[in-house]
Amino acid sequence: MFLYLESRETMMHVAGLLQFTPPPEWPADHLRGLLDELRAAPSVQPPWNLKLSTPDLLVNPLISWVEDREFDLDYHVRRSALPSPGDERELGIVVSRLHGHQLDFHRPPWELHLIEGLEHGRFALYVKVHHALVDGYSAMRVLVSSLSRDPNDRAQSMFFSIPPRARAPRDEDGAALFPDLLGAVRAQLGASRSVAAALVKFVRDRTRKSELVSPLQAPKCMLNRRISRNRRFATYKVETARLKAIAKAANGTLNDVILALSGASLRRYLMELDALPDAPLVAMVPVNVRAKDDAGGGNAVGAILASLATDVADPGERLDAIIASTRRAKEQLAGMSQAAIIQYSALLMSPFMLQLIPGAPGRVRPAFNVVISNVPGPDEPLYFRGARMEAAYPMSIPVHGLALNITCNSYAGSLNFGFIGCRDTVPHLQRLAVYCNEAVTELERSVS
Repeated sequence: MFLYLESRETMMHVAGLLQFTPPPEWPADHLRGLLDELRAAPSVQPPWNLKLSTPDLLVNPLISWVEDREFDLDYHVRRSALPSPGDERELGIVVSRLHGHQLDFHRPPWELHLIEGLEHGRFALYVKVHHALVDGYSAMRVLVSSLSRDPNDRAQSMFFSIPPRARAPRDEDGAALFPDLLGAVRAQLGASRSVAAALVKFVRDRTRKSELVSPLQAPKCMLNRRISRNRRFATYKVETARLKAIAKAANGTLNDVILALSGASLRRYLMELDALPDAPLVAMVPVNVRAKDDAGGGNAVGAILASLATDVADPGERLDAIIASTRRAKEQLAGMSQAAIIQYSALLMSPFMLQLIPGAPGRVRPAFNVVISNVPGPDEPLYFRGARMEAAYPMSIPVHGLALNITCNSYAGSLNFGFIGCRDTVPHLQRLAVYCNEAVTELERSVS
Protein backbone atom coordinates (compact mmCIF):
# COMPACT_ATOMS: atom_id res chain seq x y z
CA MET A 1 0.00 0.00 0.00
CA PHE A 2 2.77 2.45 0.93
CA LEU A 3 4.54 1.80 -2.38
CA TYR A 4 1.34 2.13 -4.41
CA LEU A 5 0.62 5.53 -2.84
CA GLU A 6 4.10 6.91 -3.47
CA SER A 7 4.22 9.98 -5.74
CA ARG A 8 6.03 13.30 -6.08
CA GLU A 9 3.54 14.98 -3.71
CA THR A 10 2.62 12.02 -1.47
CA MET A 11 5.94 10.67 -0.27
CA MET A 12 5.46 7.65 1.98
CA HIS A 13 8.47 8.10 4.23
CA VAL A 14 8.53 8.74 7.96
CA ALA A 15 11.35 10.37 9.91
CA GLY A 16 12.65 11.23 13.35
CA LEU A 17 14.48 14.33 14.55
CA LEU A 18 16.71 13.52 17.52
CA GLN A 19 18.40 16.33 19.46
CA PHE A 20 21.52 15.75 21.56
CA THR A 21 23.69 17.64 24.05
CA PRO A 22 27.30 16.41 23.76
CA PRO A 23 29.55 15.73 26.78
CA PRO A 24 32.15 18.42 27.65
CA GLU A 25 35.09 16.40 26.29
CA TRP A 26 33.75 16.18 22.75
CA PRO A 27 35.92 18.14 20.27
CA ALA A 28 34.26 20.68 17.97
CA ASP A 29 34.77 18.41 14.94
CA HIS A 30 33.40 15.26 16.57
CA LEU A 31 30.70 14.67 13.93
CA ARG A 32 33.34 14.83 11.19
CA GLY A 33 35.36 12.24 13.08
CA LEU A 34 32.26 10.06 13.46
CA LEU A 35 31.61 10.19 9.73
CA ASP A 36 35.24 9.31 8.98
CA GLU A 37 34.91 6.35 11.34
CA LEU A 38 31.80 5.08 9.57
CA ARG A 39 33.48 5.39 6.18
CA ALA A 40 36.62 3.55 7.32
CA ALA A 41 34.75 0.40 8.36
CA PRO A 42 31.27 0.46 6.83
CA SER A 43 28.93 -2.16 8.31
CA VAL A 44 25.32 -2.20 7.14
CA GLN A 45 22.95 -4.88 8.38
CA PRO A 46 19.49 -5.95 7.14
CA PRO A 47 17.06 -4.37 6.53
CA TRP A 48 19.18 -1.26 5.96
CA ASN A 49 21.09 -2.90 3.07
CA LEU A 50 17.92 -3.91 1.20
CA LYS A 51 16.49 -2.19 -1.86
CA LEU A 52 13.46 -2.85 -4.06
CA SER A 53 13.72 -5.39 -6.84
CA THR A 54 11.82 -3.21 -9.36
CA PRO A 55 12.44 0.42 -8.32
CA ASP A 56 10.99 1.79 -11.56
CA LEU A 57 7.74 -0.16 -11.12
CA LEU A 58 6.55 0.30 -7.55
CA VAL A 59 3.10 -1.12 -8.38
CA ASN A 60 4.61 -4.49 -9.34
CA PRO A 61 2.61 -7.05 -7.29
CA LEU A 62 5.71 -9.28 -7.16
CA ILE A 63 8.06 -6.56 -5.91
CA SER A 64 10.44 -7.74 -3.20
CA TRP A 65 13.44 -6.69 -1.12
CA VAL A 66 16.89 -7.62 -2.45
CA GLU A 67 20.37 -6.92 -1.11
CA ASP A 68 22.17 -3.87 -2.46
CA ARG A 69 25.59 -5.26 -3.34
CA GLU A 70 26.90 -1.79 -4.23
CA PHE A 71 25.83 -0.01 -1.06
CA ASP A 72 27.16 3.58 -0.92
CA LEU A 73 27.47 4.82 2.67
CA ASP A 74 28.29 8.37 1.58
CA TYR A 75 24.91 8.62 -0.14
CA HIS A 76 22.93 7.47 2.89
CA VAL A 77 24.87 9.23 5.68
CA ARG A 78 25.43 12.97 5.23
CA ARG A 79 26.75 15.85 7.33
CA SER A 80 25.04 19.24 7.42
CA ALA A 81 25.43 22.42 9.47
CA LEU A 82 23.25 25.35 10.49
CA PRO A 83 24.58 28.92 10.60
CA SER A 84 25.91 28.84 14.17
CA PRO A 85 24.30 29.25 16.61
CA GLY A 86 21.25 27.67 14.98
CA ASP A 87 17.91 27.90 16.79
CA GLU A 88 14.83 25.68 16.69
CA ARG A 89 13.28 27.65 13.84
CA GLU A 90 16.34 27.26 11.60
CA LEU A 91 16.52 23.55 12.43
CA GLY A 92 12.84 23.17 11.56
CA ILE A 93 13.39 24.86 8.19
CA VAL A 94 16.25 22.49 7.32
CA VAL A 95 14.41 19.28 8.24
CA SER A 96 11.24 20.53 6.53
CA ARG A 97 13.25 20.84 3.34
CA LEU A 98 14.85 17.41 3.80
CA HIS A 99 11.45 15.83 4.45
CA GLY A 100 10.09 17.27 1.19
CA HIS A 101 12.41 15.23 -1.04
CA GLN A 102 11.68 11.71 -2.25
CA LEU A 103 13.89 8.78 -1.37
CA ASP A 104 15.83 7.10 -4.17
CA PHE A 105 14.25 3.67 -4.72
CA HIS A 106 17.29 2.45 -6.66
CA ARG A 107 18.98 2.36 -3.25
CA PRO A 108 17.88 1.17 0.22
CA PRO A 109 15.13 3.70 1.09
CA TRP A 110 16.62 5.57 4.05
CA GLU A 111 18.88 8.53 4.88
CA LEU A 112 20.72 9.79 7.97
CA HIS A 113 21.70 13.46 8.27
CA LEU A 114 24.13 14.61 10.99
CA ILE A 115 23.22 18.25 11.68
CA GLU A 116 25.59 20.42 13.70
CA GLY A 117 25.66 24.11 14.57
CA LEU A 118 22.76 24.20 17.05
CA GLU A 119 23.04 26.70 19.89
CA HIS A 120 24.84 25.63 23.07
CA GLY A 121 26.97 23.18 21.08
CA ARG A 122 24.10 20.77 20.45
CA PHE A 123 23.58 18.62 17.35
CA ALA A 124 20.74 16.67 15.78
CA LEU A 125 20.20 13.50 13.81
CA TYR A 126 17.50 13.42 11.15
CA VAL A 127 16.64 9.86 10.10
CA LYS A 128 14.31 9.27 7.15
CA VAL A 129 13.02 5.83 6.12
CA HIS A 130 10.24 4.61 3.83
CA HIS A 131 7.15 3.29 5.61
CA ALA A 132 7.20 0.16 3.45
CA LEU A 133 10.33 -0.88 5.37
CA VAL A 134 9.29 -0.17 8.99
CA ASP A 135 6.43 1.36 10.96
CA GLY A 136 6.75 3.77 13.87
CA TYR A 137 6.74 1.00 16.48
CA SER A 138 9.62 -0.82 14.79
CA ALA A 139 11.52 2.42 14.23
CA MET A 140 11.33 3.19 17.97
CA ARG A 141 12.66 -0.27 18.78
CA VAL A 142 15.60 0.28 16.45
CA LEU A 143 16.26 3.71 17.97
CA VAL A 144 16.39 2.32 21.51
CA SER A 145 18.71 -0.51 20.49
CA SER A 146 21.25 1.94 19.03
CA LEU A 147 21.42 4.13 22.15
CA SER A 148 22.59 3.44 25.70
CA ARG A 149 21.24 4.14 29.17
CA ASP A 150 24.83 4.54 30.39
CA PRO A 151 26.24 8.08 29.88
CA ASN A 152 29.77 6.64 30.09
CA ASP A 153 29.25 4.15 27.25
CA ARG A 154 31.29 5.21 24.23
CA ALA A 155 31.02 2.05 22.12
CA GLN A 156 27.62 2.31 20.43
CA SER A 157 27.20 1.53 16.77
CA MET A 158 24.87 3.39 14.44
CA PHE A 159 21.42 1.84 14.08
CA PHE A 160 22.16 0.50 10.59
CA SER A 161 25.19 -1.47 11.88
CA ILE A 162 23.28 -3.45 14.51
CA PRO A 163 22.54 -7.06 13.42
CA PRO A 164 18.84 -7.98 13.40
CA ARG A 165 17.47 -10.16 16.14
CA ALA A 166 17.75 -13.89 15.51
CA ARG A 167 14.48 -15.55 14.52
CA ALA A 168 13.36 -19.08 15.31
CA PRO A 169 14.52 -21.55 12.62
CA ARG A 170 11.98 -22.54 9.98
CA ASP A 171 11.11 -26.08 8.97
CA GLU A 172 13.43 -26.54 5.98
CA ASP A 173 11.63 -29.53 4.46
CA GLY A 174 8.35 -27.61 4.28
CA ALA A 175 6.44 -30.20 6.30
CA ALA A 176 4.76 -27.48 8.35
CA LEU A 177 3.79 -25.37 5.35
CA PHE A 178 0.28 -26.78 4.82
CA PRO A 179 -0.74 -26.66 8.52
CA ASP A 180 0.56 -23.08 8.72
CA LEU A 181 -1.46 -22.04 5.67
CA LEU A 182 -4.56 -23.82 6.95
CA GLY A 183 -4.17 -22.11 10.32
CA ALA A 184 -3.86 -18.73 8.62
CA VAL A 185 -7.02 -19.32 6.59
CA ARG A 186 -8.92 -20.36 9.71
CA ALA A 187 -7.72 -17.25 11.53
CA GLN A 188 -8.95 -15.01 8.72
CA LEU A 189 -12.33 -16.76 8.57
CA GLY A 190 -12.71 -16.36 12.33
CA ALA A 191 -11.68 -12.74 12.02
CA SER A 192 -14.30 -12.16 9.32
CA ARG A 193 -17.04 -13.46 11.60
CA SER A 194 -15.86 -11.11 14.37
CA VAL A 195 -15.81 -8.20 11.94
CA ALA A 196 -19.31 -9.00 10.67
CA ALA A 197 -20.62 -9.02 14.25
CA ALA A 198 -18.86 -5.72 14.93
CA LEU A 199 -20.39 -4.15 11.82
CA VAL A 200 -23.90 -5.24 12.87
CA LYS A 201 -23.26 -3.71 16.29
CA PHE A 202 -21.87 -0.60 14.59
CA VAL A 203 -25.02 -0.07 12.48
CA ARG A 204 -27.27 -0.64 15.50
CA ASP A 205 -25.35 1.89 17.59
CA ARG A 206 -25.36 4.49 14.82
CA THR A 207 -29.17 4.32 14.59
CA ARG A 208 -29.24 5.15 18.30
CA LYS A 209 -27.03 8.22 17.76
CA SER A 210 -24.31 7.05 20.15
CA GLU A 211 -20.82 8.56 20.48
CA LEU A 212 -19.45 6.05 17.96
CA VAL A 213 -17.91 7.89 14.98
CA SER A 214 -18.56 6.44 11.52
CA PRO A 215 -16.64 6.84 8.26
CA LEU A 216 -17.64 9.88 6.20
CA GLN A 217 -19.02 11.57 9.33
CA ALA A 218 -16.10 14.03 9.25
CA PRO A 219 -16.90 17.52 7.90
CA LYS A 220 -15.27 19.11 4.87
CA CYS A 221 -12.21 21.09 5.96
CA MET A 222 -9.22 22.92 4.51
CA LEU A 223 -7.03 20.15 5.94
CA ASN A 224 -8.50 17.73 3.40
CA ARG A 225 -7.41 19.28 0.12
CA ARG A 226 -4.71 18.31 -2.36
CA ILE A 227 -1.14 18.91 -1.27
CA SER A 228 2.14 19.93 -2.87
CA ARG A 229 5.55 18.39 -2.22
CA ASN A 230 6.55 21.23 0.15
CA ARG A 231 6.56 20.43 3.86
CA ARG A 232 6.55 22.39 7.13
CA PHE A 233 7.50 20.87 10.47
CA ALA A 234 6.91 22.13 14.02
CA THR A 235 7.61 20.63 17.45
CA TYR A 236 6.28 20.85 20.99
CA LYS A 237 7.61 19.20 24.16
CA VAL A 238 5.66 18.81 27.42
CA GLU A 239 6.12 16.86 30.66
CA THR A 240 4.15 13.62 30.56
CA ALA A 241 3.27 13.94 34.25
CA ARG A 242 1.21 17.06 33.53
CA LEU A 243 -0.84 15.25 30.89
CA LYS A 244 -1.31 12.13 33.04
CA ALA A 245 -2.59 14.30 35.89
CA ILE A 246 -5.17 15.81 33.53
CA ALA A 247 -6.18 12.35 32.30
CA LYS A 248 -6.58 11.04 35.85
CA ALA A 249 -8.68 14.01 36.93
CA ALA A 250 -10.96 13.56 33.89
CA ASN A 251 -11.14 9.74 34.19
CA GLY A 252 -9.56 9.39 30.76
CA THR A 253 -6.28 8.22 29.23
CA LEU A 254 -3.09 9.90 28.09
CA ASN A 255 -4.19 9.41 24.49
CA ASP A 256 -7.46 11.20 25.25
CA VAL A 257 -5.50 14.22 26.50
CA ILE A 258 -3.31 14.14 23.37
CA LEU A 259 -6.45 14.26 21.24
CA ALA A 260 -7.85 17.09 23.38
CA LEU A 261 -4.68 19.16 22.96
CA SER A 262 -4.72 18.54 19.22
CA GLY A 263 -8.40 19.43 19.02
CA ALA A 264 -7.89 22.65 20.99
CA SER A 265 -4.99 23.81 18.81
CA LEU A 266 -6.85 22.93 15.60
CA ARG A 267 -10.01 24.71 16.78
CA ARG A 268 -8.12 27.94 17.48
CA TYR A 269 -6.00 27.69 14.31
CA LEU A 270 -9.01 27.15 12.03
CA MET A 271 -11.05 29.86 13.76
CA GLU A 272 -8.29 32.39 13.03
CA LEU A 273 -8.45 31.40 9.36
CA ASP A 274 -12.28 31.52 9.42
CA ALA A 275 -12.22 27.85 8.36
CA LEU A 276 -13.59 25.96 11.38
CA PRO A 277 -16.40 23.56 10.34
CA ASP A 278 -19.61 23.55 12.38
CA ALA A 279 -19.36 19.77 12.91
CA PRO A 280 -16.50 18.33 15.03
CA LEU A 281 -13.30 17.26 13.28
CA VAL A 282 -12.64 13.52 13.24
CA ALA A 283 -9.23 11.93 13.89
CA MET A 284 -7.99 8.56 12.74
CA VAL A 285 -5.97 7.06 15.58
CA PRO A 286 -3.61 4.14 14.75
CA VAL A 287 -3.67 1.25 17.22
CA ASN A 288 -0.73 -1.10 17.74
CA VAL A 289 -2.05 -4.68 17.55
CA ARG A 290 1.15 -6.59 18.31
CA ALA A 291 1.38 -8.97 21.20
CA LYS A 292 3.39 -7.68 24.17
CA ASP A 293 6.30 -10.03 23.40
CA ASP A 294 6.42 -9.18 19.68
CA ALA A 295 9.84 -7.71 18.85
CA GLY A 296 8.44 -5.62 16.00
CA GLY A 297 9.35 -5.39 12.34
CA GLY A 298 7.18 -4.60 9.34
CA ASN A 299 3.73 -3.10 9.94
CA ALA A 300 1.02 -4.27 12.37
CA VAL A 301 -1.44 -1.45 12.87
CA GLY A 302 -5.21 -1.15 13.37
CA ALA A 303 -7.27 2.05 13.60
CA ILE A 304 -10.17 3.76 15.36
CA LEU A 305 -12.07 6.96 14.56
CA ALA A 306 -12.56 9.57 17.30
CA SER A 307 -14.24 12.94 17.57
CA LEU A 308 -12.01 15.93 18.40
CA ALA A 309 -15.06 17.88 19.64
CA THR A 310 -13.85 21.05 17.92
CA ASP A 311 -17.42 22.32 18.01
CA VAL A 312 -17.24 22.56 21.83
CA ALA A 313 -15.84 25.82 23.23
CA ASP A 314 -15.21 24.73 26.84
CA PRO A 315 -11.91 22.78 27.24
CA GLY A 316 -13.26 20.48 29.97
CA GLU A 317 -16.45 19.63 28.08
CA ARG A 318 -14.38 19.03 24.94
CA LEU A 319 -12.19 16.53 26.80
CA ASP A 320 -15.27 14.74 28.17
CA ALA A 321 -16.69 14.41 24.64
CA ILE A 322 -13.39 13.00 23.35
CA ILE A 323 -13.21 10.47 26.20
CA ALA A 324 -16.74 9.27 25.41
CA SER A 325 -15.89 8.95 21.71
CA THR A 326 -12.67 6.94 22.17
CA ARG A 327 -14.30 4.73 24.80
CA ARG A 328 -17.03 3.69 22.37
CA ALA A 329 -14.50 3.09 19.59
CA LYS A 330 -12.40 0.84 21.83
CA GLU A 331 -15.49 -1.13 22.84
CA GLN A 332 -15.89 -2.05 19.17
CA LEU A 333 -12.43 -3.69 19.21
CA ALA A 334 -12.85 -5.45 22.55
CA GLY A 335 -12.51 -9.22 22.23
CA MET A 336 -11.30 -9.13 18.61
CA SER A 337 -8.21 -11.03 17.47
CA GLN A 338 -5.29 -9.25 15.82
CA ALA A 339 -6.48 -10.37 12.38
CA ALA A 340 -10.03 -9.17 13.10
CA ILE A 341 -8.84 -5.74 14.24
CA ILE A 342 -6.80 -5.31 11.06
CA GLN A 343 -9.76 -6.41 8.89
CA TYR A 344 -12.15 -4.11 10.74
CA SER A 345 -9.70 -1.21 10.48
CA ALA A 346 -9.33 -1.79 6.74
CA LEU A 347 -13.11 -1.49 6.31
CA LEU A 348 -13.14 1.61 8.51
CA MET A 349 -10.39 3.17 6.39
CA SER A 350 -11.75 2.14 2.97
CA PRO A 351 -13.71 5.39 2.32
CA PHE A 352 -10.38 7.22 2.62
CA MET A 353 -9.43 5.83 -0.80
CA LEU A 354 -12.00 8.21 -2.31
CA GLN A 355 -9.82 11.11 -1.15
CA LEU A 356 -6.92 9.81 -3.24
CA ILE A 357 -8.84 10.01 -6.54
CA PRO A 358 -7.57 12.97 -8.60
CA GLY A 359 -9.86 15.95 -8.11
CA ALA A 360 -11.62 14.42 -5.10
CA PRO A 361 -9.79 16.07 -2.15
CA GLY A 362 -11.71 19.12 -1.01
CA ARG A 363 -14.85 18.05 -2.90
CA VAL A 364 -15.87 14.70 -1.42
CA ARG A 365 -16.64 14.32 2.27
CA PRO A 366 -13.45 13.07 3.98
CA ALA A 367 -13.32 9.77 5.84
CA PHE A 368 -11.51 11.64 8.62
CA ASN A 369 -9.79 15.01 8.91
CA VAL A 370 -6.44 14.28 10.52
CA VAL A 371 -4.24 11.41 11.72
CA ILE A 372 -3.07 11.60 15.35
CA SER A 373 -0.85 8.87 16.76
CA ASN A 374 1.22 8.21 19.87
CA VAL A 375 4.28 5.94 19.73
CA PRO A 376 5.54 4.87 23.18
CA GLY A 377 9.25 5.27 23.81
CA PRO A 378 11.79 4.65 26.59
CA ASP A 379 11.21 6.14 30.04
CA GLU A 380 14.92 6.63 30.87
CA PRO A 381 17.32 9.14 29.28
CA LEU A 382 19.34 7.68 26.42
CA TYR A 383 22.85 8.50 25.25
CA PHE A 384 24.89 8.19 22.09
CA ARG A 385 28.56 7.87 23.01
CA GLY A 386 28.03 10.14 25.99
CA ALA A 387 25.78 12.68 24.25
CA ARG A 388 22.41 12.88 25.99
CA MET A 389 19.33 12.71 23.78
CA GLU A 390 17.12 15.63 24.82
CA ALA A 391 14.13 14.96 22.57
CA ALA A 392 12.91 12.67 19.80
CA TYR A 393 10.39 14.30 17.46
CA PRO A 394 8.47 12.13 14.95
CA MET A 395 7.69 13.19 11.38
CA SER A 396 4.95 11.32 9.53
CA ILE A 397 3.15 11.44 6.19
CA PRO A 398 0.83 14.09 4.68
CA VAL A 399 -1.10 12.86 1.62
CA HIS A 400 -3.78 14.21 -0.72
CA GLY A 401 -6.87 14.76 1.40
CA LEU A 402 -4.83 14.70 4.65
CA ALA A 403 -2.56 17.74 4.63
CA LEU A 404 -1.66 17.49 8.34
CA ASN A 405 -0.34 14.69 10.53
CA ILE A 406 0.29 14.86 14.28
CA THR A 407 2.51 12.21 15.88
CA CYS A 408 3.82 11.97 19.45
CA ASN A 409 6.75 10.11 20.99
CA SER A 410 7.05 9.59 24.72
CA TYR A 411 10.61 9.82 26.05
CA ALA A 412 12.25 10.22 29.48
CA GLY A 413 9.26 11.82 31.19
CA SER A 414 8.22 14.04 28.30
CA LEU A 415 5.90 13.85 25.31
CA ASN A 416 7.33 15.09 22.02
CA PHE A 417 4.80 16.34 19.44
CA GLY A 418 5.72 16.42 15.76
CA PHE A 419 3.41 18.47 13.50
CA ILE A 420 4.08 17.78 9.81
CA GLY A 421 2.00 19.18 6.98
CA CYS A 422 1.88 20.64 3.51
CA ARG A 423 3.42 24.11 3.58
CA ASP A 424 0.97 25.40 0.96
CA THR A 425 -2.27 23.79 2.21
CA VAL A 426 -1.65 24.41 5.93
CA PRO A 427 -0.07 27.89 6.18
CA HIS A 428 1.67 29.01 9.39
CA LEU A 429 1.60 25.43 10.65
CA GLN A 430 3.99 26.28 13.50
CA ARG A 431 1.12 28.08 15.26
CA LEU A 432 -0.35 24.66 16.10
CA ALA A 433 2.62 23.94 18.37
CA VAL A 434 2.20 27.29 20.15
CA TYR A 435 -1.54 26.74 20.66
CA CYS A 436 -0.93 23.20 21.90
CA ASN A 437 1.27 24.60 24.66
CA GLU A 438 -1.42 27.06 25.73
CA ALA A 439 -4.07 24.31 25.62
CA VAL A 440 -2.25 22.35 28.34
CA THR A 441 -2.71 25.20 30.80
CA GLU A 442 -6.36 25.57 29.81
CA LEU A 443 -7.02 21.87 30.45
CA GLU A 444 -5.23 21.96 33.82
CA ARG A 445 -7.49 24.81 34.91
CA SER A 446 -10.63 23.08 33.65
CA VAL A 447 -10.05 19.83 35.60
CA SER A 448 -8.66 21.37 38.81
